[in-house]
Amino acid sequence: MLSSPYIREQSSVSVIMLKVMLALIPGIAAYVWYFGPAILISLGVASIAALIFEAAAVAMRGWPVRPVLMDGSALVTAWLLALSIPPIAPWWLTVAGVFFAIIVAKHLYGGLGNNIFNPAMVGYAVLIISFPVQMTHWPAPLALAGHHLNLADTAHFIFSDTLPAGEKIDAISSATPLDTLRTQLQLHRSVAAIEQMPIFGYFAGKGSETVALMFLLGGVYLWLTRIITWHIPLALLTALALVAAVFHFIDPQHYAGAWFHLVAGGTILGAFFIATDPISGATTPRGKLIFGAAIGLLIFLIREFGGYPDGVAFAVLLMNIAVPLIDAYTQPPVYGHKKVQK
Repeated sequence: MLSSPYIREQSSVSVIMLKVMLALIPGIAAYVWYFGPAILISLGVASIAALIFEAAAVAMRGWPVRPVLMDGSALVTAWLLALSIPPIAPWWLTVAGVFFAIIVAKHLYGGLGNNIFNPAMVGYAVLIISFPVQMTHWPAPLALAGHHLNLADTAHFIFSDTLPAGEKIDAISSATPLDTLRTQLQLHRSVAAIEQMPIFGYFAGKGSETVALMFLLGGVYLWLTRIITWHIPLALLTALALVAAVFHFIDPQHYAGAWFHLVAGGTILGAFFIATDPISGATTPRGKLIFGAAIGLLIFLIREFGGYPDGVAFAVLLMNIAVPLIDAYTQPPVYGHKKVQK
């Protein structure tokens, strides 16, 4: 027989973070299958760096180190950052991004629960602005790569920036579908012609579209287990799809369709794992819808008219700034009180 209290305690932070990491595994597995083992090394470097920086920051603040490390929040930040940057980037690039994510974006604002910006996206933004060349070396799909690196050769390249004798970076790297689309459009080619290039698959990039669908599977798991709600992902994806569809309908020669934008780049990862951050995102139901829809709109605008091919990080960071205003104007009235019209 049940007894009071009937309100159960919410899942602990460590359980929530563990479920988030479990939800990322299908996408990571697909990443390895289509692009090789580099992402595993990148995740390992990011994880170790995150734990070191987290421990150092906590120790300097006089807090007990073990409980903070065990909550898993630093690892989730590290994984999201590693999945957002080129996995064959040099090790120091990953460490630098994790430093800004953990030390600057998280602990300088007071630690877990106090950061106003998504830490992983702060790390990404610093890297793309400071090291644009290194951030363009994405691994080519194994089906298109001129040379396949095994785990040992990949690790040697990441830590020493040296490829096997006779190999060049062009043999293992390629432009992303978003980069390719932008570059080819500048050469006055039509979207239809560009999408016939070998790098493109059914909807977006060969291999990367499957990775996106696996992240979608993980996102659905987070929703079913009530780690996230449906508001932000649905609003983000719907807004992005609608605006992309409108532009494609008006000018299909210069604007890719909705499906391309939904599965290209970091859209799915951003919709389910990044924009849904409960600390830096909106908290009210209506606020989440506004927050997600605005991110979707900004992603399209940055991709089509901005200086970066994928606008997920900057869209999220820009809307993080607006969260206090969104929450303030979407708070439901207190039960028993009428909402005063101003």
